[in-house]
Amino acid sequence: MTTRIANVYVHAPFCARRCCYCDFAVHVDRSPDGGRWLAVIRREFEAVRDSGEAPLAETLDTLYVGGGTPSLLDARYVAELGDLIGRGRMRSPGFEWTVEANPESFTRDVAREWKAGGTNRISFGVQSFDARALRWMGRLHSPEQAGSAVRLARAVGIANVSVDLIFGLPDGVSRSWRDDVERALDLGVPHISLYGLTVEKGTSLCRLVSQGRARMPADDRYREEYLFAAETLAGAGYDHYEVSNFALPGFASRHNRACWTGASYLGLGNGAHSYHSGRRWWNERDWGTYAERVERSGNARDGTEALTPEQSRLERIWLALRTAGGLDALDLGPGAAPVVRDWMSRGLARHTGTRIRLTPAGWLLLDDLTLELEAVLNRR
Repeated sequence: MTTRIANVYVHAPFCARRCCYCDFAVHVDRSPDGGRWLAVIRREFEAVRDSGEAPLAETLDTLYVGGGTPSLLDARYVAELGDLIGRGRMRSPGFEWTVEANPESFTRDVAREWKAGGTNRISFGVQSFDARALRWMGRLHSPEQAGSAVRLARAVGIANVSVDLIFGLPDGVSRSWRDDVERALDLGVPHISLYGLTVEKGTSLCRLVSQGRARMPADDRYREEYLFAAETLAGAGYDHYEVSNFALPGFASRHNRACWTGASYLGLGNGAHSYHSGRRWWNERDWGTYAERVERSGNARDGTEALTPEQSRLERIWLALRTAGGLDALDLGPGAAPVVRDWMSRGLARHTGTRIRLTPAGWLLLDDLTLELEAVLNRR
């Protein structure tokens, strides 16, 4: 029986400004043509559907609209995605429709239109509540607008709200990480995501660092900020269910969980990735090139790969270790036991029944620990 896809991601690439650290597939446009965006997404969706290579389930588990800044679009185009994907596919119990938004472009009209269209979860790119840090990042919202956006979502009946925060800002960027975490808690949102700042090639931040105009924090401060947030949020009742994500009971992201457990997903839009039956493919990153290719042929594929058994195993290990569910030791064999014992002696992991779960300290070393375990398995 053919496995069908129950999770869909749609990319809305438009941003009013590119943040200094951003290397995402975004397109700077303060007044994007939402009609063209929706038409191109429709064209790609219909081409993929008709090809049969990514069969959708009769009912979806999740629909996620990310960016970019989806809230820059006229709200009706996001709402009309429901008609494009098919309203009948959105009737499963617990169906989750997330849309990302920036506080400055999340207006009352956007909130109402999205709610009426079927959106039931919003993820806000807050990043910080410090005005100086926001200016340095290139963010356009104020600390006050972040709180106002959350209240607007609640006012229209969307209680499932997430906020993103960034830690590990360069030395010299004045802000209190403790204050940022506490202000996020004061909002009472049921989901909080933390992301450590990284220097990506081609970004403004990369140029600043290479020119000596910005200095990234020492490992100790990066570690301290992450562990402080993990301890504080856990103490406030949040489940640290994945390396970067915290949720009150019942509010873990279903879309993200699907990706971490190896479920199939379909990605639409420039730069979007898809995964199904051991095969991954991805689209052209540039919005203009992607749109022209889709309008011409329905396809803007930029690459595809079939995972080897070794690649699949490494990915399963990495995905499992990044979640609170951890990895089943019975799948690893006795050869991995010395490695796991070493992790536990260093406070990086704990053993519960047959499950190996990383601690927050272990999550800081996730990539290294995954490769260490993989090396042991390869020697069997």
